[in-house]
Amino acid sequence: MSRTGTDPGLSGVIGYIADNMAFEPDSYNESYLDRRISARMRRADCAAYGEYLELLSSEAAERAALLDALSVNVTSFFRNPTVWERLRDVLAELTASGGTVNCWSAACADGREPYSIAMLARDDPDIRDRSVSVTATDIDAETLTEARKGVYESTRTTDIGEQLEPLSDPEAHVDIDDGGGRFSVRNRVQRMVSFEQHDLISGPPKNGYDLVLCRNLLIYIDSEYKTPIFETLTGALDDGGFLTIGKSETLPRSFREKYTPYDRSQHIYRRD
Repeated sequence: MSRTGTDPGLSGVIGYIADNMAFEPDSYNESYLDRRISARMRRADCAAYGEYLELLSSEAAERAALLDALSVNVTSFFRNPTVWERLRDVLAELTASGGTVNCWSAACADGREPYSIAMLARDDPDIRDRSVSVTATDIDAETLTEARKGVYESTRTTDIGEQLEPLSDPEAHVDIDDGGGRFSVRNRVQRMVSFEQHDLISGPPKNGYDLVLCRNLLIYIDSEYKTPIFETLTGALDDGGFLTIGKSETLPRSFREKYTPYDRSQHIYRRD
């Protein structure tokens, strides 16, 4: 693959990734790719792209490490708590009318976002939790395998108590093993979430959702690929359903007429 203006060495590494690894770099912007590749180069003590390309082509362990670095998996429970306070209101409104409320956590990474939806529904007495069903998708099959387990290492999570502050009773939803250095999502929460592999750009269309969350992915995506992603997200929503995107993300101009802001400051929109 070739990118206009790209350093030839970086272009070579990106081309190798596209041809030989289970990752499609075309949809990601160059600065994001370069940051992740450069970080691995520093860890591997490689001073030049060509040197790193030689390592990458000869060492399976380095390919695995780079693939992990490229995956957009920075997440936490209840990331941006003010957004979740408004999502309480959204879920309460959706469940008040009865019937199943279908939620979709797109690009769910290690599962903390979809589990947060389920925990919030179970924790809030104004939300009919038994009517809430959560589908969680990601392009990375290995990440989904880990997400299904619902087990997290405390060393990879900062201030788990602070992350769970939006809940009135965190231990009703998460089993914290202080001695073992890990915590796990309780079975009753896990049962509310189903995981499946899905590509937001080229995957099959989805439909029938009342709430769709796609947060903090779009900032890494090249602009030309945002339109098909928003076509997928918008097509998945029933009329009157809600879309939530990241705090640093915006609706493309061509999609703004399809939505009415529910809470513009928290980037929550209602599908017209």
